[in-house]
Amino acid sequence: MIQQAIQSLHWDKSPQGLYEPIAYTLSGEGKRVRPTLLLTASKIFGCDEQKVMPAALAIEVFHNFTLLHDDVMDKAQVRRGRPTVHVKWNENTAILSGDQMMIEAYKLLAQLPDNYLPTVLRMFNKMGTEICEGQQYDVDFESRQDVTISEYLKMIEYKTSVLLATALQIGGYLAGATQTQQEALYAFGIHVGLAFQVQDDLLDVYGDPISFGKAIGGDICCNKKTFMLLNAFDKADVTSREQLYQLLQLPIDTPQQRSYKIKQVVAIYDALDVKQVAQAFILEQTNKACACLDQLPQNQFTNSLRELAHKLVNRNQ
Repeated sequence: MIQQAIQSLHWDKSPQGLYEPIAYTLSGEGKRVRPTLLLTASKIFGCDEQKVMPAALAIEVFHNFTLLHDDVMDKAQVRRGRPTVHVKWNENTAILSGDQMMIEAYKLLAQLPDNYLPTVLRMFNKMGTEICEGQQYDVDFESRQDVTISEYLKMIEYKTSVLLATALQIGGYLAGATQTQQEALYAFGIHVGLAFQVQDDLLDVYGDPISFGKAIGGDICCNKKTFMLLNAFDKADVTSREQLYQLLQLPIDTPQQRSYKIKQVVAIYDALDVKQVAQAFILEQTNKACACLDQLPQNQFTNSLRELAHKLVNRNQ
């Protein structure tokens, strides 16, 4: 249903250089998790999907807009198995087409009934601001050596969780959920998002490269502050901590250097049981997410959210 709605959006407009990258981006094989969450939340309360579809599409378009800009900032070469927009075209195109995608998201929101729009806009704008704040925290962390685990969790809450949470909350609101039920949906999204991102950190170290879809150890090679690295620093003694600091300074100019760095860092993770710490956190957040659903009407759509929570955090890609 979501795929059909996305395909019904027309981008054969002029100038082609602005709209063709948008069509390219939205035709990618994304999971459509966020609009699916919004629709599922609305169906819990018996809402017709056509009533909430503009908001679901707005969430998906907005999400993809952030990816265009993220890829420029991260200098990412591939997204969903295809060249990123700034690689296929150029950085200016990625920035400008991304800007237009944000505008298109608000145009989709404007299709909602007038009596719902002010509240939905407040939710949407809060989400957008926190995503930008989370991205800035992530940038700031690159040059800091004193990032705490709590700071990292706040960053991934803003970068990842709030988009999931807001999609759920909007779906519930448009379907007539009470404030308490909306808050339960939002909290579910926050906990699932935290588990999802830490699972991503875990897969980058211990995943299967074929299933994961990218080379293992990328976060280690670029010294990215992750749940794994920060917990290793937190659990390490003086000797192990110094070894980690030295490993982070190693060059990765050759495949041999890259392989050595990854192998040595993973050995420290193994010695400190960092994998088990991450798995315990993921399970804790998943359980908290599912507990939030107890405050909602119990039906097949509530069960679908439970199933989705477990699928997202037990994925291998």
